[in-house]
Amino acid sequence: MKKKIIIPFLAGVVLLTTVGFTTTVKSDFFEIAKQLEIFTTLYKELNMNYVDEVTPATLMDNAIKGVLADLDPYTVYWNEQAVEDARIKNSGVYTGIGATVRNAKDKLIIVEPFKGYPADKAGLKAGDEIIKVGNTAIDGYEDEPLDLLKGNQGSKVEVTFNRQGKTQKVSIERDAVEVNAVPYYKLINEDIGYIVLSKFNKKTTKETQSALENLKLQGAKKIVLDLRGNPGGLLNEAINIVNLFVPKGEVVTTTQSVIEKYNKVYKTTKEPVDTEIPLVVLVNGRSASASEIVSGGLQDLDRAVIVGARSFGKGLVQRPKKLTYGTQLKVTISRYYTPSGRCIQALDYWNRDENGDPVRVDSKEYNAFKTKGGRTVYDGGGVLPDIELETAVFSPITTALLKDNAIFDYATEFYYKNNSIDPATFEFTDAEFNKFLAFLKQKNFKYETDTEKKFEEALRNAEDDDIKNEISNAYNALMTQIAAAKEQKLIKKKVEIKSLLSDEILKRYFYKEGLYDYQIVNNPEILAAIDVLNDEKKYKRILK
Repeated sequence: MKKKIIIPFLAGVVLLTTVGFTTTVKSDFFEIAKQLEIFTTLYKELNMNYVDEVTPATLMDNAIKGVLADLDPYTVYWNEQAVEDARIKNSGVYTGIGATVRNAKDKLIIVEPFKGYPADKAGLKAGDEIIKVGNTAIDGYEDEPLDLLKGNQGSKVEVTFNRQGKTQKVSIERDAVEVNAVPYYKLINEDIGYIVLSKFNKKTTKETQSALENLKLQGAKKIVLDLRGNPGGLLNEAINIVNLFVPKGEVVTTTQSVIEKYNKVYKTTKEPVDTEIPLVVLVNGRSASASEIVSGGLQDLDRAVIVGARSFGKGLVQRPKKLTYGTQLKVTISRYYTPSGRCIQALDYWNRDENGDPVRVDSKEYNAFKTKGGRTVYDGGGVLPDIELETAVFSPITTALLKDNAIFDYATEFYYKNNSIDPATFEFTDAEFNKFLAFLKQKNFKYETDTEKKFEEALRNAEDDDIKNEISNAYNALMTQIAAAKEQKLIKKKVEIKSLLSDEILKRYFYKEGLYDYQIVNNPEILAAIDVLNDEKKYKRILK
């Protein structure tokens, strides 16, 4: 117990040191040196005298976490491996087994093997649970187990995995893996080009421009740019994507900071590909950062109709700063603003509630701004689409299902019970949905609403007030009603949940490409984008 108290204390000292550093760096270098010396001597004395054995690295890791805990979640410390991971993510090329893998405590779960890459060639499937890499068991492995799958091109790694209760082994030869920023594009309905842009790395502009020009050669006279689920990435790539559709010299975003050198205006610098082609951009609650710079910029410049659901709301810019021994600090340096002057940041990390959580900007506090053509848009809560679709919004129950991996796990079960499906006629039926509901009960799926949390807190307060016994029956009855209401929510959100189940199942049989082939025919957001592009009057009316 004593050890748990000491380490947060150390973290608090470092936090005070850092706060002192940032507020006095320009005026009082003596105070900076003084605070750093205090921390250094405290750190030394702890290591020399503390009753239990503690390592310097553990103390420092906890200290750093304490420093950053009250800041925004994007200001983070990167050790050498994290620095390398970030480099790979931005480059779009790495060496490995070619699969998305999730760390699940005592195992690694294959989320998605990439078509034609080592994991896929070796026969690994989504849902496979890796329990050993070489001779190293995942359970109890203290370092990052995902690193065990990495290695030089051409090197081999043996993995032991469980599939549907059976343990198997396979040898995988690592290879170079290219992560495409544009995993899919296609001409649909003879004259509409559809482009999926999934990330902003160093290949984003090149791949998007290539897709756009190729689609135009095929006869595309309208474009759908799909940014749903795109978490963002490199700022300069976002500027360049906007530049494909707007003239040279247009302001795309500005950044503002208390540090003057970070106050910048970012304009388009190249000749565009096409400034006239009708454009729809799809976004949802998982479209963030660079995706919001693109969608917000095109909206403010009246260059595209935005369709879907309100975006995530990340209006902050980070920059990596080199530290010693190959480590880095990725630090938030500024806020960014769209061409109309709005900041779409949704969470206020500098003001917290009683639980220490950041406060969401109240819609009553949103400010109105004008687009280039005079349309009214608002700040404070992400990019609000011009056409909002309920199907694009993730409800709390759906979010809970995804977080609990219930949809993923059911898709795995479905795959091994059904040898094949026909993508042309596939439909996740109501009968199959009822099987899914039974699956949730079997797996004891639960999620706790904010309402339940508040009532549980009230019951604890009632115990302190010595009235718990008097209200217990009413409380239990209320919890029963809430449980029934949550079950009804599953039914109410059936269309939304069925869509996600369909997507996950289709990926198992036909990879991402097959999923996108299915979506361009069946997905409500894509169909809405096609509808507005085919209705010239509606398109122009929205933009003007």
